[in-house]
Amino acid sequence: MQIELIASMRKVYYILLAVILLCSSCEFKLKPNEEDDPSAMKVERYDRLESRYVITGDFSALQQMNTEYPIETRTLVEKMLRIGEVSDHDISEKFIRFYQDSTLQTLVSDVESEYANMDDINQGLQKAFGKLKDWLPNMPLPRVYSQIGALDQSIVVGDRSIGVSLDKYMGARYQLYKQFGYSNEQLETMGRNYIVPDCVSFYLLSLYPMNNYDTRSQLEKDLHMGKVMWVTNKALGQQFFDTEYITIINRYMTRHPKTTIEQLLMSDDYSMFKK
Repeated sequence: MQIELIASMRKVYYILLAVILLCSSCEFKLKPNEEDDPSAMKVERYDRLESRYVITGDFSALQQMNTEYPIETRTLVEKMLRIGEVSDHDISEKFIRFYQDSTLQTLVSDVESEYANMDDINQGLQKAFGKLKDWLPNMPLPRVYSQIGALDQSIVVGDRSIGVSLDKYMGARYQLYKQFGYSNEQLETMGRNYIVPDCVSFYLLSLYPMNNYDTRSQLEKDLHMGKVMWVTNKALGQQFFDTEYITIINRYMTRHPKTTIEQLLMSDDYSMFKK
């Protein structure tokens, strides 16, 4: 379980880099959380536009995806589904044809049924990001939107945005997952209860990346993940993630109560955790 968690968190660096570069090269800008108020955070249901287009062929849904969510749509098409570029003249046909697969049709329908209501997710986001905002007052609040990513990445983080692929959070017993050879450890992380923890941890990784990541030792990388997971646990108010590296961070913070969470996340010195 610990190995799976650390490995999946490690991959996020490459996804973050790809999406942030994509955002910076695009003429559109992501819409910020205008109120910058954690209590107003609410998942934007981009997935419903997706399902409306791929199931009913309603072209107005695709138009809305392109006009209201240009970067999100570009990220989905080019980086996740990899079916071409949004500027391709036939991209709308490619998009709808991609989702005509019977398995994906079932997946889309099941996602919309399972996530007909996301009030619990909204409340979890409000609580966790409210705590983070208290500790990190200068932290920009992200917009959070839901999508159906055809079983690609669970979370995609952009510039002040978090994309949640609901199809990766259908629960360990979800029938379709059995066709794709997920391990038991992976399945344990694919439930509804992982959405808020993943949003928090991946967003923190985007705000506090590890300098010179590729040249760092494996221990330093694991300790960096441990810091992020420890802060995530604090924001959630429970011991959600549990690894030996989180235990090391917890021991350090207990011994150094004057160290703030911002100082912990910004520190690039990992030798202090080895003592």
